[in-house]
Amino acid sequence: MTLFSDPRSMQCHRVRVVLAEKHVTVDVVDADPTKLPEDVIDVNPYASLPTLLDRDLAIYEARIIMEYLDERYPHPPLLPVDPVARATTRLHMYRVERDWYSLAEQILAGGKTVPKVRKDLRDGLIGAAPIFSHKPYFMSDEYTLTDASIAPLLWRLPMLGIDLPPAAAKVVDAYALRLFKRDGFRLSLTEAEREMRQLSG
Repeated sequence: MTLFSDPRSMQCHRVRVVLAEKHVTVDVVDADPTKLPEDVIDVNPYASLPTLLDRDLAIYEARIIMEYLDERYPHPPLLPVDPVARATTRLHMYRVERDWYSLAEQILAGGKTVPKVRKDLRDGLIGAAPIFSHKPYFMSDEYTLTDASIAPLLWRLPMLGIDLPPAAAKVVDAYALRLFKRDGFRLSLTEAEREMRQLSG
């Protein structure tokens, strides 16, 4: 199994978190999204990262890869067994991508709208702060794919210039620390990702 991964990408990071949580042995090939390896171009019509190769199967799109890994390696399970809870977790992942990842990616891309987008992301996290303290993990007593999706975003908050007010920061930071302390998260970090926190103080 080979994962082609951008060592600075949130989308790639969330896949690496799942691989580490599952203790899956995989060859991680660092790739530059502007100069993709031929192996990626040959199998991925969107020429995007992450791309996972598992024997003759090629999978792209982070959320699809994450769900594939959870089904292929069922222990520990990162999606609930109950269909209703499973669908709810998938909706949470969708909202994280749509409401937060899209804004973070706009900030990273730069441009005139960054101050407004940064405010939108900050406001979204402030509004969600009570949810982070409701249960040990995101709307759950157990760690799920939603947490694996949120952790890479929270890791990048200083780099994104997101500074939360004290009340929200206390709650969000406590949740983030629970995620960052996990062995799976620590093992998922690339050197570039470790430097993100060092450089931001």
